[in-house]
Formats: sequence, structure tokens, C-alpha cells
Amino acid sequence: MINKKHRTLHMLEFKRSSDRNEDFLRVKEHEANEQHKSIIEALQAAAPEWTFKQINFVEGSRGAVVEDDFYNKLEKLNVQAGDKDRILFAHVHRICEAHDTIMQKKHTGSKIGFP
Repeated sequence: MINKKHRTLHMLEFKRSSDRNEDFLRVKEHEANEQHKSIIEALQAAAPEWTFKQINFVEGSRGAVVEDDFYNKLEKLNVQAGDKDRILFAHVHRICEAHDTIMQKKHTGSKIGFP
């Protein structure tokens, strides 16, 4: 997301992780930051008058979403309080749809593919 007025660019990263381990959020957060560290450094070198930030949204492979973490990241994006619940609901709904598609494909023996 780009905010020209404040010269800020937020890179959004969406990660899936096994949510069997309680530490899954911290591990994936670190992994995503390391993955894009060189890109952010290059952008900062190319445009030092801008601020570049990365925001990672992590969901568990069994559908877990850490609500407080999700809301905190929406807040960093200046999402209005009234919109946060709607966005979380839509996000979780989409996760459930993806899991349903996977289960249907496994049940019928079809290849798994997403649009």
C-alpha cells in the first residue's frame, strides 16, 4: 500500500504455516522479514526520502488466525476500527473456502489448483 502524502510504502506479505506449534506466528514472521529484507534495503537505498515497511499476515494451515495480531496489523495500515471486524471475517471466510476446496479435491481425487 502506498501513501504518497506520507511517502510510505507498506509491503504486505501473506504466509501460511503449520499452526500445530504455538510459536508458528513468530517463526513465520521472522521468515517473511528475512525473505524480503534485501528488497526493503534496496528500496530504501533507491528512495531514502521514503519509508518502507513490511507487514506480514500469517495464518495457520488449519485456519488459525491470531486475532490480536491481525487487528494490530490492520491498525498499522490505518484501517478504521469499524472495518476491522468485517475484514477479519472476510479473511477467515476465504480461508475456510480454500480449505473446503482442498478437502473436496482430496475426496474426489482431483488435482488441487486455485484460480
